[in-house]
Amino acid sequence: MSPALPSTTVVEDYVKTIYSFSEWTDTPATPSALAASTVTEMVKKLAASGLVDHVPYGAITLTADGRALALRMVRRHRLIETWLAHSFGYRWDEVHDEAEVLEHAVSDRMLDAIFEQLGRPTRDPHGDPIPSADGRVEIPPAVLLADAPDGHAGRVVRIRDRDANLLRYLTAEGFAVDARVTVVGRKPFGGALAITLEGAELDVGDEAAREIWLSA
Repeated sequence: MSPALPSTTVVEDYVKTIYSFSEWTDTPATPSALAASTVTEMVKKLAASGLVDHVPYGAITLTADGRALALRMVRRHRLIETWLAHSFGYRWDEVHDEAEVLEHAVSDRMLDAIFEQLGRPTRDPHGDPIPSADGRVEIPPAVLLADAPDGHAGRVVRIRDRDANLLRYLTAEGFAVDARVTVVGRKPFGGALAITLEGAELDVGDEAAREIWLSA
């Protein structure tokens, strides 16, 4: 007998997390990377239900059904984040937790109305692409700021939203989606990354540089 799945909300959150983990990189999710004490048992249940493929201690990949569910939830989450920012004045560091709750409660009809009201947006406040209603998603060519070569110039296309404190720090430094950045180079002896941000000189620590993507 297949293990019983937990609540719909938990399942939706898990497949969304698995999808988002590797959306901008080629590195697949693994139980250790997901870093949850109950993740192994949960992955077994998702695999038994046909939502993921998993080799013990290895990569976790979504099946076609799992990916469809993940993209549905990612669309909901990012549309609601965009709605909160545009219609209610939420800052980009405030929308994630609210969207985590609302994404499970909003009807498809209301979500469609939000999408039309916002002018059919293609990305959320952090630059993440909003999947289409039929599950298509386009990831723009991008390079992680920490990996960008000296002299690389581009615009901020995405800032990871998992750390609200980091988002507030980056806001204070002047970072925003579409801001212009040029990489100057590393300071000596493993120092900070020197850049210009909208023409102003700035040093960025490695932790922050690994949360920011620039146009390739």
